[in-house]
Amino acid sequence: MILQSIWFFLWGLLWAIFFITDGFDLGIGTLYPFLGKSDHDKRVMIHAMGPLWDGNEVWLITAGGVTFAAFPLVYAVMFSSLYTALMLILFALILRGVSFEFRGKVDHPAWRKLWDTCIFIGSFAPALLFGVAFANIFQGLPLNNEHLFQGNLFTLLNPYGLLGGVLFVLFFLVHGALWLAIRSQGALHDRAVAVAGPLWFVLLLIAVAFLAYSAVATNLYANFLAHPYLFVIILLAVAGLLGIKHFLVKQQYFKAWFASALAIVGATFFGIVGLFPNMLPSNINAEYSLTAHNASSSPLTLKIMLIVVLLFIPVVLAYQIWAYHMFRTKVTEEDLALEEAY
Repeated sequence: MILQSIWFFLWGLLWAIFFITDGFDLGIGTLYPFLGKSDHDKRVMIHAMGPLWDGNEVWLITAGGVTFAAFPLVYAVMFSSLYTALMLILFALILRGVSFEFRGKVDHPAWRKLWDTCIFIGSFAPALLFGVAFANIFQGLPLNNEHLFQGNLFTLLNPYGLLGGVLFVLFFLVHGALWLAIRSQGALHDRAVAVAGPLWFVLLLIAVAFLAYSAVATNLYANFLAHPYLFVIILLAVAGLLGIKHFLVKQQYFKAWFASALAIVGATFFGIVGLFPNMLPSNINAEYSLTAHNASSSPLTLKIMLIVVLLFIPVVLAYQIWAYHMFRTKVTEEDLALEEAY
């Protein structure tokens, strides 16, 4: 029981790290056609995320790998139940990666416009669909006694699922605007800062609406009401949201970005802690739900995995912190002039 619980929260942590790291470049990609007023601006935006985006997606692979290894039944049911949504996410992420590389291969406006559109689609679609998918998990999926999904893609496009999608998009837009403010200069920097404020206000409204709707549409608050000290997780998300505005006003964009990361962690763990021990709850019958306890691998597998994680995750984190430190400075004309530049 203890090993399953540990892996459940490690599973949630890996998703939170993915949303923090890949969230900002999904946000920049979604803002791309609106803030990129010129080809120069667009190249700066790509460079702002360019050295980091593929490393960020390692956390997606890690979260998926942990699901497969630690909770194989959850992996099987999740990828069959949410197959269409997850395949759309996969194709969108592939499209985005290809777009970064292909955009500058031909010096023609129509060619660049094609791949610019793909960058936007490949960023917006995953942000929206991840939110829709997780909101539906929070709400419960129509799983029968054989853990078969009784629905289709349109089943997921319900009001609560769509609200979750909008929430994710707004989180990533604010996160991306702040990262762009850190790494850009001049008019582009000013536009990133200018858009971050209004987006923050809309994010705040949608976050409040999502918290309120969760009380009606889900059982997420049951664990919090049973253990009131857990409300500190919601307060963490609130503190992060308020910190964004505070540091934006003070023009301390690094601190605002870290506050945004804190808000994302708090929001993710609001769902994770609220779900526990469920991983894929059934809204047909609670007995059909998949939990950390009835869908996990053997204790020996979990022990071996835990040793591997404790040894290697700190190394990966150290490397990624170093990479972020290396690419913390503004994108310059010299960066754009490099042969390997986007």
